[in-house]
Amino acid sequence: MNGGDGGDVAAAPAGPPPPLDWKFSQVFGERTAGEEVQEVDIISAIEFDKSGDHLATGDRGGRVVLFERTDKKENGGNRKDLEKTDYSISRHPEFRYKTEFQSHEPEFDYLKSLEIEEKINKIRWCQTANGALFLLSTNDKTIKFWKVQEKKIKKIADMSMEPSKATGNGNVASPSVTSSTPKPQLANGGYTDKSYTSLSNELLFPPRGISSLRLPVVTSNETNLVARCRRVYAHAHDYHINSISNNSDGETFISADDLRINLWNLEISNQSFNIVDVKPANMEDLTEVITSAEFHPTHCHTLAYSSSKGSIRLIDLRQSALCDKHSKLFEEQEAPGTRSFFTEIIASISDIKFGRDGRYILSRDYMTLKLWDINMDSGPVSTFQVHEYLRPKLCDLYENDSIFDKFECCLSGDGQRVSTGSYSNLFRVFGCHSGSTEATTLEASKNPMRRQVQTPLRPRSLSSITRAVRRGGDSPGVDANGNSFDFTTKLLHLAWHPTENSIACAAANSLYMYYA
Repeated sequence: MNGGDGGDVAAAPAGPPPPLDWKFSQVFGERTAGEEVQEVDIISAIEFDKSGDHLATGDRGGRVVLFERTDKKENGGNRKDLEKTDYSISRHPEFRYKTEFQSHEPEFDYLKSLEIEEKINKIRWCQTANGALFLLSTNDKTIKFWKVQEKKIKKIADMSMEPSKATGNGNVASPSVTSSTPKPQLANGGYTDKSYTSLSNELLFPPRGISSLRLPVVTSNETNLVARCRRVYAHAHDYHINSISNNSDGETFISADDLRINLWNLEISNQSFNIVDVKPANMEDLTEVITSAEFHPTHCHTLAYSSSKGSIRLIDLRQSALCDKHSKLFEEQEAPGTRSFFTEIIASISDIKFGRDGRYILSRDYMTLKLWDINMDSGPVSTFQVHEYLRPKLCDLYENDSIFDKFECCLSGDGQRVSTGSYSNLFRVFGCHSGSTEATTLEASKNPMRRQVQTPLRPRSLSSITRAVRRGGDSPGVDANGNSFDFTTKLLHLAWHPTENSIACAAANSLYMYYA
């Protein structure tokens, strides 16, 4: 029996959080109307660091661009001042350009007569140390470990002679020294012209001498960001690298190509250990390839990798040196009678991501987003329809190769929502809380809600554990909101801020940021 005070009455279970109201925050590299995008400027990778204070992008030209958060610095202050305020400062993340560097250059493999393009496939942040930033970047064949640090610029000031008459290395700049005209010489090497007997007429001491001799002083008031390549991890992959992932131990990382996954130590660049090898003895027997791989965020011995057949394998490094056998297999059985020519193509997983606590894995195939519980391998706990409206157009998508586009996915830091990209520079945000019907479509532009459907979404039955969210899927010529779709503009890369509801996404060469 409950007492009269009602203190023991159980609280009602909390419902799903309300849908987020997304707003435009910033854009970097915005295109003007009619401006042609250069191929090398197209963004190919986006990654927040663990703190969310830095953001890195890579492009097809092999460049890495770093951005740093600025709103925290403006709001900062000593702890006492912050404690005096009885309200929390709520501002959305704002970033500014920090620096950029050329990470990779185009190469040529003479043994295989193969061109290796400079495009950055993946970027991963490493642990910071002594105020320096560390990150890994990779193209198809070579991984590089970069250190970005502020260096003080040393300048010489307060000299006796005028600065305009001295060069940067301390030598004297003088017309007589740098002149290319031949000097008239005597037989013993002397000069007939007295102007050549001294360094320069301009540097002769004044008739009354110098009143006070000032010694040069080295000053270092300005700082400059310098990116230095610490290590290069090369010659370990026969096929194109599709993933790199840091281990939670801070010492190792993995790199994956189509058939193998290698384990590296950050300190050792000339040796790696092959931990997964799916290459058959006869290549004609090859039925699936590795498409993505990622370490567990907290368990240093656990990692997951996905395949072109739509399966995810969880492996434990403690079981054996070569992890040919998985500890868990996650795959969804196809419904009988639904198999077609495109079944395997659209089932291929293009990206997987662990949730922040490591309990869930988010996977993206061509048609859907799936959320998996690592403790339940019978099937996904949630399925979100992303491209169901394109099913009648699969033949056209196959002919123009769009069906092979690899879309990335991401989870919010609190695990309440997931997001992925689509065509026409659209991206979707779904609520994955039990009972949630949140399914928002946003456009990568300054007006993200421009393509929103005004009619509210009708709640679906929640009796099934697998929830499908579908909009506008009945018309083959339009996207999820009734607009005509454009296969040439696709939003492949996006990242969710680790602690706040903020998304960074790439539309060609432009980086858009939104907050809620």
